[in-house]
Amino acid sequence: MGCAGSSQAKSDGNVKKIRKPKPWKHPQPITKSQLMQMRDEFWDTAPHYGGRKEIWDALRAAADAELSLAQAIVDSAGVIVQNADLTICYDERGAKYELPKYVLSEPTNLIRET
Repeated sequence: MGCAGSSQAKSDGNVKKIRKPKPWKHPQPITKSQLMQMRDEFWDTAPHYGGRKEIWDALRAAADAELSLAQAIVDSAGVIVQNADLTICYDERGAKYELPKYVLSEPTNLIRET
C-alpha cells in the first residue's frame, strides 16, 4: 500500500515546472523579423536532428504559448523537461530535444521595428 503512494510522490517530484528563459543577448542586435526567420528555420529543420515529429510539434506549441498552457502541452505530450526553461527535454523513449533560447524568448538587444 505504501509502495504505490511513495512511487506516485516520487514521480510528482520529477515534474519540473517550466519557466521563461533568463534574459539573454544575441551576439548582434537583430530585428523582430530576423528573429522570426531564425525561429522558422529552426522549427523547419529540427525534426531532421532526430526525435519524433509530434514531440517537436508539442515543443513548438509550448514555446509559443503562455506558461500555464505550455506546461499542459508538455505534460500531455509526455515530454520530460530537463531544464525548466525548455532548452533541454526528452521524450519517453529517451530522445533528446535541444531548443535554442531564441525560439523560447526574445533577446534583450532586439531592435524594435517601426
